[in-house]
Formats: sequence, C-alpha cells, structure tokens
Amino acid sequence: MASSARWNHVWLGSETGILKGVNLRRRQATNYVAASALRRDEGVCAMCWGDPSESEILVGCLDRSVKLFSTEKGKFTESRQCLGGEGSFCGLAVHDSSIITCVESGLLKVWRDASSENVETQVGAGVCRMRQNPAQPQCVGTGGKENALKVWDLQRPEEPIFHAKNVRNDWLNLRVPVWEHDLQFLPGSEKIVTCTGHHQVRLYDPSSPQRRPVLEVTYGEYPLTALSLTPGADSVVVGSSHGDMAVIDLRKGRLVKCLKGFAGSVRSVQCHPTLPLVASCGLDRFLRVHNVKDKCLVHKVYLKSRLNCLLLTSREKWEDEDPEPAAPQADVKEEEDELWDGMETVATKTVLKRSVDPNVRETQLGKRPKKQKRTSAGP
Repeated sequence: MASSARWNHVWLGSETGILKGVNLRRRQATNYVAASALRRDEGVCAMCWGDPSESEILVGCLDRSVKLFSTEKGKFTESRQCLGGEGSFCGLAVHDSSIITCVESGLLKVWRDASSENVETQVGAGVCRMRQNPAQPQCVGTGGKENALKVWDLQRPEEPIFHAKNVRNDWLNLRVPVWEHDLQFLPGSEKIVTCTGHHQVRLYDPSSPQRRPVLEVTYGEYPLTALSLTPGADSVVVGSSHGDMAVIDLRKGRLVKCLKGFAGSVRSVQCHPTLPLVASCGLDRFLRVHNVKDKCLVHKVYLKSRLNCLLLTSREKWEDEDPEPAAPQADVKEEEDELWDGMETVATKTVLKRSVDPNVRETQLGKRPKKQKRTSAGP
C-alpha cells in the first residue's frame, strides 16, 4: 500500500534536519525524521526532485550527505556521502541518474555510479547558489559573493559558456560589489534572472553582445535572498532578509505588488508552474502560500522549526485528489481561528461601587452625624 506522503503539496527542510511534508487540503503536516535522531549538523540546506514524476526527493544536509526520500514509501531509502570542498551545499540537481552538487568553496561535482567517472570543476569561492537549467539539464548556473554569474556545460566543464560582466562604476567612479544570491533560468529563452545581496534584480541575456545585465531593478533596502519565476515567466517573486516579498515585472522593470505577513528572513520561494500560487518559508518557522494575483494569504502553517528550503508540487487539481481519510496529526497545526474558539471562556466578576450617604458612613464608623444648622427666616 502506498504511503499517504504522496498527497503532500509542500516539502520543507529545517535547520534541525527534519524533512516536513505539508498537506494543504487537510491542513496538517508530518515530520519524516525521528525526533530522537535530530542533530544540527544534519540540517537540511538543499533539496530537489529526484525524478520528473516527483516520487523521489534528494535532501542535502550540512554533514555533506545526500539522502533519497521516497514519497511512495514515506521514508528515506538511500544515503550517500558527497565530500570535497568546504562549506555547505548551495545547490543540488539530478541529470541522467547522476547527482550534481556545489558547495560554498566553489567545488562543482557530478557524482556518477562509478567514482572514476565523477566530473568536477572549480567555479570560484563564495558561491551562494547553483541552479540547473530545466530546458538543458546538462547546464547549470552559479553565482555568489564576489563571484559573478557563470553558466557551465557539464559535458565541457573546463570553461564557462557564459561569464557575466560587472556593471559600470557608480557616480563616484567606485567599483560596484558583486553578490549574486539566487538565480533562475527563464523557460523558452537563454535569459537568466538573479537577485543580489545589494537589493537588485538583474536580467542577463547570454545571446546579446553585452555580458552586463540588460535590465536592473532595485527593491527595498535589504539583501534579496530568494526568487522564483511566476507562471508565464513575465514576473519574478523575490524575498529579502528583512521579511519583505514582492513581485517584479521583468518586461517593464517595475514593482507590481508586495506580499505581506512575514516576520523573519525569507529563505526559499517557489511559484507553482501553472497556478497563481507562491510558497515561501524562512526563519519565522511559517510556511505561507500566497495568491500572486490578488495578494491574498491562502495558507499559513506553523512548523516549529526554522526552515531553509522548500519544494512545491506541480500537481494542479488539489481538490479532486486525496481520497484517503485524514489521520490524526498532533505535531503541527495551522494558525486558524479554531485555536481561539477552543479556548475556555473565563468570566470575571465586576464590583460595582455604590454611592453612600456620608452621614450613614459616619454612623457606621461609630461617630454621630453632624447636625445641620437651622437657618432662620427672620427676627
């Protein structure tokens, strides 16, 4: 019998090493790591789908292990150590049954079944993100702090096929620092959108003669930490380290709308490929799902742990699935009005103060009331 984990809509990785599956239709979440085995050195820092059918999830941990989780069985089935380089994983991908990893020190490596066939290259230190091109799985993009955007062909990893050039000096003729925080390939084209630690959104076009960005938009005052393209790829959703999230139009280069409700740094953002939904998570321990069109907060789930990354299913008809009855779950609950409705009503007594005649009060204290002076009407 297949596990109920296959009906989860969002998968999240926490700093304590827990893989969490959230069923938005049932409004419940499940932890898939035993609480007795929690260790911070196994914190989840990268995730990706293991196959196109989304039946497997690859989970990259801080101890440099990559675990394979089966959504059909509801448990971890394999684990592999991917050592080399320094720092945590900043990207994880799969191509032709091989695992692609990249660490902060800049070691990009393709792990094949035979260790002698592994391919590795150095992409530069200070890497913040590595992402795969969905249209060309053999190509990945990298970028980081003082590490400009590069696109690599893993079949020819000696030199990058595209190396971005820094923007021109500012009005004081000073060099503009480089800090690429996240990136994503636009479907149907060679364009790449990035967000920087200096609150900039940039669009690169490798097919154009110039290597500098063809579009640049500034949003907010804080570093932008994550991004995701909306359905249609004409806009991008970005999140910042201050808890701000907004939709930027890539055609006109302007701010479209802001999404509210955050209380901490945004670590991961992912839009649904066809529905107008965007899921986000961060340090405030909440999973939020917004509607991109009307800015409405559709779901908000408290997950008890600081969250680093997430995966949103590409399934469309959520209301027509999940025929199994919901099992009782007490681990995680959604922040809804039922919490307040279930609280016991506490009644308070109200003490009313009555006005007392001063003469009566003096009599009660053992004093004789004062005599009122008579007023004579005349002689």
